[in-house]
This record gives sequence, structure tokens and C-alpha cells, in this order.
Amino acid sequence: MSMASSAILHFSPSSSLLGSRKTCRSSVFRAAHFPRSLTIRASTSLDYSNVTVGDKPADPFKTNNWKWKFNDNSINIYYEEYEKESSEPPKDILMIPTISDVSTVEEWRLVARDIVQRVGNVNWRATIIDWPGLGYSDRPKIDYNADVLERFLVDFMSAPDCPISQTKNDLVVFGGGHAATIAIRAAKKGLVKPAAIAAVAPTWAGPLPIVFGRDSDMETRYGLLRGTLNAPAVGWMMYNMLVSNEKAIQSQYKSHVYADPNNVTPSIVESRYALTKKKGARYLPAAFLTGLLDPVNSREEFLELFAALEGQIPVLVVSTKGSPKRSKAEMEALRGAKGVSNFVELPGALLPQEEYPTVVAEELYKFLQENFKCEA
Repeated sequence: MSMASSAILHFSPSSSLLGSRKTCRSSVFRAAHFPRSLTIRASTSLDYSNVTVGDKPADPFKTNNWKWKFNDNSINIYYEEYEKESSEPPKDILMIPTISDVSTVEEWRLVARDIVQRVGNVNWRATIIDWPGLGYSDRPKIDYNADVLERFLVDFMSAPDCPISQTKNDLVVFGGGHAATIAIRAAKKGLVKPAAIAAVAPTWAGPLPIVFGRDSDMETRYGLLRGTLNAPAVGWMMYNMLVSNEKAIQSQYKSHVYADPNNVTPSIVESRYALTKKKGARYLPAAFLTGLLDPVNSREEFLELFAALEGQIPVLVVSTKGSPKRSKAEMEALRGAKGVSNFVELPGALLPQEEYPTVVAEELYKFLQENFKCEA
């Protein structure tokens, strides 16, 4: 434990990055614009008593795994499908979880269920995927970075055996946080061609870079921290100290992940905590924490991604009223920005789709109604 503590002490804007364990949790992660270090178990363990949807979530229409071939790895990617019975052919929505230490399909479940059960001009089907290295997907020890996650998304959306293969050229993408920005980056490059994108509380900078910057000295320190987190013994000790403990998770959710601390129930904390105990749980978070998963390096690049989609596809940006200050500033930079078709502000912080699913589902469904009609 002393080794982990000393590594943290070397990460400060001056002589040390995080003065103590307490400083690390309350300062660095709170200032970060993403769900700090969290975890989750299975949907049945979540406490839905305080969420803003009247009914408990039904079982998904289908759960399965898709094999992602990456280098010499065959990685099981977990996904869920939601669909109501209908004589009309479905139109697909791909829902991508916010990237964080405890990213999971669970954050989109209530929104998916809400949208697919609505009766309208289009029969919507929702597929939620877990990122490699997160959620219920496999978590191999690979060199995670933004390019790897972009490649995964492109491979999934392009594969003939993926669950959305029949409608991949007419696909709507909903993403949260970094996930939204990675999807937009892939669309800018022409690697994917979604019919529309909704970016919910979009972000681009990881917890440490957004606070301490990216100069060469800090990048060196991030590398040292990343190496320590990936190490066999001390890595688990540091991970348990920073991420994999219920008090830290509860603090993070109450401080900036959720807007209303009263919505953070013991069951939610327990379910998130369980995810941090999965084999390989620390590898991708080490990359996220230190900025390797950041799809761009500046606000200017962030705005350029959206601007590149001007006139090509509809893009909705959902900002939130309770986001941390730094994250909020990046979301607000998209208000009226080129390439942003619709900009709305809703209740919530960094996971509005989970904390206020009814409100988010209503806005997303309105976006769908405005841009898609049933073909005769």
C-alpha cells in the first residue's frame, strides 16, 4: 500500500500530483468530467426505486456475445437487444455506454426499454453493447487507447455477423461521454456511416489530463502511473485504493456522476463495486484515467469533429445542468456549434441516461421523430 501511495504523491501540479489518497478522490476525480471509478454487477442488483420511470425494466429481448478479433485476441463482447413485437421491420439504434471505470450496458437499459415500447411511425429496436475491457465484455490486457476503441466500434458496426448487420447503413447511434466523441470521430473519418448521432453529456478529456494538462512532464507522470496500475501486485493495490472500494464509488457518484445525491442508492454502489472485481478490471481504466482514451487533445479538435458532419447527418447534443464545471464548459462549447443540429440541456450530470431515463428517453425520441418517418 505504501508503494501505491508514494506513486500517487508524485502526481501533483507542483511537486506532487495528488497529495494523499483523500486528495486523489476528492480533488482529481471530482474535477474530472467522467464517472470516476465505479463498478457494477447485473441488472437485477440495481435499485430502480428512485429512478424516474414508473415500471421496473423488463428482461431484454436477447442477450448474447459477439466475438471481436483483435490482433491475436478473440474477445467476447456482451450485448443486449430490446424489441417489441411488431409486424413492421425494425430500425436499429446502437446505444454505447459512457467510458469509465464502471462503464456498462446497465446505464442505457431503461432508455432502451422506454423507446422501443413507444408506438409511433417507426418500430425501433435497441442494441446496447459493452466496450472491450469494460462491463460484461472480456477484459484482456491489451494496449488500450482511443484508436483501439474506435477500431472496435468500426469493426462491430461493419461486421456481417453483428446483431445490427441488416441495418448498419441506416443505423442511429446514441453514445455517452467519450463514447459519443469516438463515434463522431469515426463518422468524420468516414469509417462508419450512421444515419444520426445523439451525444449525451459528451466528453473528450480523461480525469487527469482535464485537470493537470498534457505537457511532456505530465505525460511522463501519467505513463508512470499507468505502468504502476498495470503491474501485477502493486497495480491491484493502487486500483483497490483509488477505484475498487465502495466508499470511493459512493463519493464519486454523489459528487459528480449523478446530479442528485439522493439517487445514489446502496444497490447502485454495490452493483458498480462488483464490476471492479472482475478479472482484468484495471487495465482499461488505467488508460482512461491517464488520457490514452481521449479521442482528441483540445476543444478546437473537439469542435472540428462535429463541424465535419455539418449537412451530412443530424447530430443531437444533450448537455446537463449538473455536470462538473470543466465538463460543462466543453458541452456548452457545442451550443450553436457547426455540425450540431439540436442542442438541449437536461437534468443530470455525467450519466443522465441512467439517473433521469424518462427525461432523456423523451428527448431522444423527439429527435428520432423529427428525423425519421416510416417509409411507405
